[in-house]
Amino acid sequence: MVEYEKHTLDNGLTVLTHEAWDTTLASVNLLYNVGSRNEDPQRTGFAHLFEHLMFGGTPKVPDFDNVLSDLGGETNAFTNCDYTNYYLTIPPDGLGTALKLEADRMANLDISQRALHVQQQVVTEEYNYRYMNRPYGDVWLLLRPLCYKVHPYRWPTIGADIRHVGEATLEDVRAFHSRYYRPDNAILTIAAPMRHREMMAWTREAWQSAPSEKEGRGDWARSPLAEPRQTAPRKQVVQRSVPASMVYLAWPMCDRFHPYYRVCDLISDMLGSGKSSRLYNRLVKERGLLTEVDACITGDAGPGLMVLSGKLRDGVEADEAAEALRQEAMRLAEEPVSEYELQKVINKYENTFVFSQYKAADRALSLCFYTWAGDTELVNREPEEYRRVTPGQVMEAAREVFVPERENGLYYLKNGTV
Repeated sequence: MVEYEKHTLDNGLTVLTHEAWDTTLASVNLLYNVGSRNEDPQRTGFAHLFEHLMFGGTPKVPDFDNVLSDLGGETNAFTNCDYTNYYLTIPPDGLGTALKLEADRMANLDISQRALHVQQQVVTEEYNYRYMNRPYGDVWLLLRPLCYKVHPYRWPTIGADIRHVGEATLEDVRAFHSRYYRPDNAILTIAAPMRHREMMAWTREAWQSAPSEKEGRGDWARSPLAEPRQTAPRKQVVQRSVPASMVYLAWPMCDRFHPYYRVCDLISDMLGSGKSSRLYNRLVKERGLLTEVDACITGDAGPGLMVLSGKLRDGVEADEAAEALRQEAMRLAEEPVSEYELQKVINKYENTFVFSQYKAADRALSLCFYTWAGDTELVNREPEEYRRVTPGQVMEAAREVFVPERENGLYYLKNGTV
């Protein structure tokens, strides 16, 4: 059970505190309601660019990392389609300073032309390394725009075109910071071996001068633009210098807040999680069509994707592999699953969930996430919701998801493969 207190400061900042007496460190997690979904289609990659820019410093503290390191702390961040998350751990006696650093860069980030240029180069190098120069690196650059035609999920967090980041102006990035990096568009969680009142005192002191309003508004919408219902299957074939060909099949599914989200999560586990999964047993062990398989859901706040993938064994045709993946998916829509199989994946989820809250820093992230999702108490209640899933719901959700005319196939072929 994760116990917490929740407050809202006068400037709009949502604050959660968790007395973590099982650790000797203080963890701070700061989530901003801005991800790639909030970007202008002609100015993509900005949310991720800011993940880098936020470590550039302020007039008062020119080097965020060095100051935090001198205090014995560590920090990092990540960006996804829906939000940007910053986190740090520090000895408890440095918590007040760490919070002041966070408040300072929220309000007074120093975005100079030099800092912008440096981070534009860093992000461009990251793009080339992670997406262009690695086997299978550009899969999501291809798969997202294949599956989405209107919704901003059609581009990954790195951006639809890396030139958008390279062409960003100071005016562009300053406007982005002003719009989204503000107390009323953020959630702060502190997990530390101290009392709630002490953590809140440090927080109020740190944010006492932070403005509650900036130019523009930090609006956040779960569905910024509705994706039209797909009415015909789509297929894209590309050739790359990769060790083996792969097939990806993706279907639209519900959003993160739909009751069937959990059902779809369990379906992906039944199909592709581990060597006891359906795809592995049937297509790797029994039929020998594939050497690796996977099934996952994107987990986005808005309309998500169910994705099945397989790495082809030499001599296997992509169409044959795709049909095999498709058939295994359709079995869930046509044949009831046993209580045993369902309970197995529920137990696996619950074990993963419990382990994910082992560290205080992970609990801080969970508190931020579930507050952002609209129901903080899910930090304690989520496993119970998964246990309520029934075999009938699995079949019903599979029938809704695995619809032939809504299939998106990416055939990622090894050079020289016909």
